[in-house]
Amino acid sequence: MAMAAATAYKILTSDQMQTLEQERRFEGAPVDLADGYIHLSSEAQLRETLDKHFAGQEGLWLVAVDLEVLGDAVKWEPSRGGQLFPHIYGDLPLDAVLAYSEVHYEPDGNLRLPVAG
Repeated sequence: MAMAAATAYKILTSDQMQTLEQERRFEGAPVDLADGYIHLSSEAQLRETLDKHFAGQEGLWLVAVDLEVLGDAVKWEPSRGGQLFPHIYGDLPLDAVLAYSEVHYEPDGNLRLPVAG
């Protein structure tokens, strides 16, 4: 089996980002709570997730998550178009967050990923 990416991404609203910072954990967006797990995207899936689920929204944040810290709480499961997506069964703790930044596009249209430090 191919080694799954060690970093995945969660898109949060400003309010959700504030919750993660203040409470040091995030229990999930309404869709996460309804589905029973926190939806993440790999780097390759991120742009499509943004375009499909967050189109036209302002004040979004991108959170880089270290999947290795979460261990067995992460499961890669088929979703959109049969692609495997990382899902967290449990809370997203701030301790598993590598970096975060506001969603920002480069002049060439590529998404700028958050980098630590």
